[in-house]
Amino acid sequence: MNSFYITTPIYYVNDVPHLGTAYCTIAADVLARFERLIGQDVYFLTGTDEHGEKIQQAAEKQGVSPQAFTDEVSKKFSDAWEKLKITHDDFIRTTEPRHREVVEHFLKTSLAKGDIYLSEYEGWYCVSEETFYTESQLVNGKTPDGKEVKKVKEENFFFKLGKYVPALVEHIKSNPDFLLPESKRNEVLSFLTEDIRDISISRTTFDWGIPFPQTLSQKKHVVYVWFDALTNYVSALGKNHFEKYWGSEKTPKAVHLVGKDILRFHAVYWPAFLMSVGLPLPKRVFAHGWWTIEGQKMSKSLGNTVEPVAFTEQYGQDSFRLFLFREFPMGQDGDFSLKNFKERANADLANNLGNLVSRTLNLIQKNRSGIIFDEGVADFKGDGALEQIAKEYESIIADFILPQGKEATAMEKFEYHKYLHRIFQTLSLTNKYVEEKAPWHLAKDPSKTAELTQVLNGAGESIRLAALLLSPFIPTSSIEIIRRLGQNETQTILEKLETAKPGASIGSEILNKLKWNQGKKATVDVAQPLFMRLT
Repeated sequence: MNSFYITTPIYYVNDVPHLGTAYCTIAADVLARFERLIGQDVYFLTGTDEHGEKIQQAAEKQGVSPQAFTDEVSKKFSDAWEKLKITHDDFIRTTEPRHREVVEHFLKTSLAKGDIYLSEYEGWYCVSEETFYTESQLVNGKTPDGKEVKKVKEENFFFKLGKYVPALVEHIKSNPDFLLPESKRNEVLSFLTEDIRDISISRTTFDWGIPFPQTLSQKKHVVYVWFDALTNYVSALGKNHFEKYWGSEKTPKAVHLVGKDILRFHAVYWPAFLMSVGLPLPKRVFAHGWWTIEGQKMSKSLGNTVEPVAFTEQYGQDSFRLFLFREFPMGQDGDFSLKNFKERANADLANNLGNLVSRTLNLIQKNRSGIIFDEGVADFKGDGALEQIAKEYESIIADFILPQGKEATAMEKFEYHKYLHRIFQTLSLTNKYVEEKAPWHLAKDPSKTAELTQVLNGAGESIRLAALLLSPFIPTSSIEIIRRLGQNETQTILEKLETAKPGASIGSEILNKLKWNQGKKATVDVAQPLFMRLT
């Protein structure tokens, strides 16, 4: 069993969970569930970033300590992820002692290596983004996103970022899947051709942060929030999990999923910090796009935000999860429209999958007294349309489950829309097959019993395969479908492909392993519709 490490960014506690943070967290949850499905040993990390000037100012406005402020907001994130059924293995907070110890180790190691020095910084600083900007980076005197900046002049410790630029450029060029999507990879390479300045990694104008160790100054410094925050990906693993889940230079395992607005920190600063302390780089950094709401940028003042927990309580978690990744490729920006959401839920879940489940199980209930596959496993042979459905599933398994020597599967490159398109396309073929075969007519002719059996077995098997393959996206519904079919809810693809290995040829012998157990009997449940149509 191979190990796999997936992370979200740790979310800054100046806000509460919203569509953007839920999108990123659910996307990571999808991949974590998928990797478990194919038999990987997964470690899934999320958490909160809790230091910095902005947090200290927010706490002062509320008349509470920074620690009390961060305790309250961090809990809102952990509570939201619990309600959204996020399957993370750890939740890291940068105010935890385990994190502080690793940050101090990073600093001491870089200091000993000569990568940190004391100097004076004078330039532009954005408090809301906790980011320094050069004059050339400003747009009309503000950040590229329109945030206010202020001129600062203070003594700082600096990290020799420029020292590691050549090695980082070579790594990016030699590893095409290290930064994705490709447009963002090109953006980072373009940035690295500029005159890269060393970066400030300490502040003296506030004290809410990790104290800078081994200070060579009379002033009290705290660690700059980004040097602090990025280290969480290592501090959360600790000694017990680091070697297993971080991997090595030859076999990196860590996959960082981040918003495109913080790509530079993860694709430039973080790799340089790791090089400085002698640790291997992560396997992949993927930058997802942003969401607008009904064509407009999300804004509290406009009141057009989507509160994910409340939304899923009204419309259901599975339909919400599916919409996020079915509608737009993850590397692109997307627009969240209630109209489009309902149309997608109705088309994919109610009409396509739900209708197929309802028709098939009702026919089994009516014509077999609720006993499924009493005459053996599904037989795809001898029926051209059914064989085509089988080939589609074989192709999905070949492309996404056993990628045959590819650097990364489409799922690991967050091409979720491709995976979902293929599955729902196959379900549409199955619905068309059932419609054309009209098993409700076959049931009326005793001479058509064998054909009826083949149709219902084939449709039932297509439903089971789809439920299994869709389980990372619609986990609750998938479990319900498998339960209604009387099968093992915890069954994984790995258990069905015991003898198949990556690189093996994909053929009927593998598809056969995905079929029901011979002679399996179960009473099906058709009492409730699987998906309700949204109006």
